[in-house]
Amino acid sequence: MTSDKTDPQKQITEQIRRVLDAGSLAVLVTVLESETLAVGAKILVNAGGEATGDLGDAGLQTSAIAEARRFIRARDEAKSMRVLEFAPELESFANSLLMFERIESEPRLVVAGAGHVGAALARLAAVVGYDVALIDDRAEFVARELFPGKSEEAIELVVAKSWSDSLRDAIGKGHSVSVAIVTRGHKQDEDCLRAAIEARPAYIGMIGSKRRTNIVLDKLREEGFDGEELMKVRAPIGLDIGAVSPEEVALAILAEVICQRRGGSGAPLSLWRRS
Repeated sequence: MTSDKTDPQKQITEQIRRVLDAGSLAVLVTVLESETLAVGAKILVNAGGEATGDLGDAGLQTSAIAEARRFIRARDEAKSMRVLEFAPELESFANSLLMFERIESEPRLVVAGAGHVGAALARLAAVVGYDVALIDDRAEFVARELFPGKSEEAIELVVAKSWSDSLRDAIGKGHSVSVAIVTRGHKQDEDCLRAAIEARPAYIGMIGSKRRTNIVLDKLREEGFDGEELMKVRAPIGLDIGAVSPEEVALAILAEVICQRRGGSGAPLSLWRRS
């Protein structure tokens, strides 16, 4: 009988569990069709390029790991490829078809501030499929009765005694996490931005005019925060869609969050017709 320590499938399953628990990401590579490889053979490649499992050939394994790392950067969910598409030198596997699948935890959005925009953003993100945490220091703004819908019941509502502590707890390890800072004032913005930068989520955006957001960013720069990290903050937050109402502003914010996660350009799709 094969022990768990030597069973490749059980090792891969355990590694997938660890990836999800850590909020990290990996790529699962599976042989779908082949005349020379075992159909169903798998490897799991983490973000650092380390692989668990065996495809049955050392050269193919090396090429598949390299392709898996490119696949991570491409942000695709899943893609089937003939071996010759990514490793043309491996002619002996010309008829082999491999599936590359992205493994990561569900996308999470942490919304700091439950005013009109924050509440609308939390509701919209929940409908789209995000795991949402909505934080405010005013208990009446995060009361459960304000979020009665089926999808809204999945929104985690947090009363913040400390903006920094609540934000760090909600962000966790940061992978697949986006943070939208939509609080009511400079002090709250500063506290949230400090915590968010330290937690290193995938996306940080902050609402406000250029003047307001620059005041906050300049304050943190004076405190010694890394300039490159501050440059990554999307401020003012969201895409320019001419939004006016809270719901429209929420849509503009979520559009930018999705754009960053999926690697989109934010440009109109109709532009291809003019090129």
